[in-house]
Amino acid sequence: MPATIPREKIPWFPAIDYGLCTGDQECFNFCKNEVFTWDEESNHPVVQNPYNCVVGCQACLNICSVQAISFPSKEGLRETLKRLRAEVSAR
Repeated sequence: MPATIPREKIPWFPAIDYGLCTGDQECFNFCKNEVFTWDEESNHPVVQNPYNCVVGCQACLNICSVQAISFPSKEGLRETLKRLRAEVSAR
């Protein structure tokens, strides 16, 4: 059985540009993994549980009408996973 990479080692989760965010709650309402919480005071989402994000998922980015959400590049993700797999295999 191959060793698994701990989720906390994989830097894959959304980042929010609050300068662009309109506070429409689309990402907050969409994500069933509870990655986001809602900050009522500032009327915007907060990435409260980043490691609940499914690795490789960008669905919230796709529903954000103002493109206020970003993720690391898919290429960067592939390189990170390759490096982490090598580290785990070396143990």
